Amino acid sequence: MPSAPKWLFDTLEFLTPKLPLIEVVETVFLSKSVKKICFKGDLKDIQFAVGSFIDFRVNDTEARRYSVSYSDIEKGLFEFIIYLNGKGCGSSFMANVKVGDKIVMYKPRALSRYYDKTARRFVIFGDETSLALAVSFLPVLKENKRQFLFIFELDEENKEVPKLLGLENCLIFPKNFLFSKEDWLSGTPIINSSDWHEASFVLTGNVKSAQTFRKIIKEKSNGNIYLHGYWLEGKKGL
Repeated sequence: MPSAPKWLFDTLEFLTPKLPLIEVVETVFLSKSVKKICFKGDLKDIQFAVGSFIDFRVNDTEARRYSVSYSDIEKGLFEFIIYLNGKGCGSSFMANVKVGDKIVMYKPRALSRYYDKTARRFVIFGDETSLALAVSFLPVLKENKRQFLFIFELDEENKEVPKLLGLENCLIFPKNFLFSKEDWLSGTPIINSSDWHEASFVLTGNVKSAQTFRKIIKEKSNGNIYLHGYWLEGKKGL
């Protein structure tokens, strides 16, 4: 529910479980449009899984959802990797978050289907909006000795961001609509390599790219597919 009347958000805010008051302790710009924000607070009895997210109320009538990239329960720290596209209220809100800000925040929730414990190989696809999810995936994949590949379509200014985040095994492509072209996708090595035909594919980011990728995977492999598009051109607050 990205948009709703103020009275409804006020009611939900009153009824929804919240974290104790959270403080911003660090902000780092990894590029002009990618910002890492670190929060600190009492995380007792809080669970963070791969794909955990928190909904931020960014103004009186709108909320936006952001994935948690990292957490340390003992130190009370957790982080987000935020893409600032400069086009909406969520971007404006996060761009203005600064060290020392204290924010009332809902408790995290998780989509358990992101991480399939039975899968031996993973392909995680997305764009700048998917970086936080990728960062949350990495330690789990390494700890459980899974094979993995991250595929990103990124703006030119962000092509070094995955490296800055410590992500490994990354393929970076320009954001020029290649992943919406079925003929191009059908010829890529990742689609045609038998090594990845049984992989678990996690497709996020641009809805159109993710849907096209899913269609080709279904035609070419037997892998499990989880699709959760984060944005769609012309649609607000997906």
